[in-house]
Amino acid sequence: MRRAPACRLATVLFVLSALVPFTLTVPSAQAGPPTTAVITADPPDDCPPDGLDPALVARLDEAIEKTRQVAGVPGVTVGLWLPGRGSYVRSTGVADKATGAPMTPDLNMRIGSETKTFTVTALLELVDDGLIGLDDPISAYLDGVPDGEHITIRQLAEMRSGLFSYTADPDFVNALLSDPTRPFTPEELLAYGFRHPNVFAPGTRFQYSNTNTVLLGLVVEKLGRMPLADFVHKRVTGPARLHHTLFPRGAEFPEPHAHGYTDQTLSGDVADATDWNPSWGWAAGAMISDLHDLRRWAKVVATGTLLSPATQAEREKFVPVPGFDGAGYGLGLFRTHGWVGHNGSLPGYESVTMYLPEQDATMVILLNTDILHEGNEPSTLFAEAITSIVTPDNVYQLPAEG
Repeated sequence: MRRAPACRLATVLFVLSALVPFTLTVPSAQAGPPTTAVITADPPDDCPPDGLDPALVARLDEAIEKTRQVAGVPGVTVGLWLPGRGSYVRSTGVADKATGAPMTPDLNMRIGSETKTFTVTALLELVDDGLIGLDDPISAYLDGVPDGEHITIRQLAEMRSGLFSYTADPDFVNALLSDPTRPFTPEELLAYGFRHPNVFAPGTRFQYSNTNTVLLGLVVEKLGRMPLADFVHKRVTGPARLHHTLFPRGAEFPEPHAHGYTDQTLSGDVADATDWNPSWGWAAGAMISDLHDLRRWAKVVATGTLLSPATQAEREKFVPVPGFDGAGYGLGLFRTHGWVGHNGSLPGYESVTMYLPEQDATMVILLNTDILHEGNEPSTLFAEAITSIVTPDNVYQLPAEG
């Protein structure tokens, strides 16, 4: 949800001369037949493009443009779908500051930590397959995890493992920013986290840690018997009919896409991060998607379309998070003031994909910068401004950085 307080950057790679010993153990169950549901057709769309009250549309246009200008965001795309009321899709600003090319709704975007919703969905499909239990210790599947015999799969997915986040390691940050185009392996990432003592005893506190989701990605690879990207495409994005959602192998970025801008650089100057290699985020933050795929995904992930009802119920056990008034974190999913979904941030890009069950409403926000405004993620500023207008009883809120 938020960046590590000690380090905004979610990554850096410095190849250690001696990585933490790390091996995969044999799974405790044999693979059964996949149980993934397949979405074969869309329900009728009750969100006419011209259905919203013109006065409401004008308020949204004004609020979004004001937020963009105040926060210094180059370009943003907003999608709102409100059944029985209408829909709203707008892009404003530029996708490329060098050429002035406009932001448009059809652009591919890097989605950062929204990747966690896909990785954890893949994991939960393995739970439905009977290959793994949420309360199994990670040591049953992976060796070399500090205190791994006491850290459960559930605690990793709900950010309560106590493992140090590799993205907060200063050497990692320096290595990444020194060469942001270089690739990282999951083992290299974990080594940066494992060199630090665990932050707290498993299950006793909440702390957002990318280390957790990288470990879950390795579990999916082992039990799914294929690379994580292949499993996600076969069992998650394929069945969900997300045709423009990609788990990249490296720095590839399909056209058309927006350029992304960041100040997470060694000098603090703003840089074009479009072609930075997102492998440092891997299972926690590497994926690419677009507005219309994320519209579909918002409801799929929030309602558990690809999972059994029992497993989705486990996912939705949102545990309150200190400092997040009205919010809680479940299994690779969070809830804030009624909205369910996830946000994402990595150098150059931010996103928000949320679903409001009580109104069957969906909100997707995509922007091409991660530069904070007065300690606030710009994506949060947009989401708060938008929901204050369209769902005033359910205003999206996340705290600013301290």
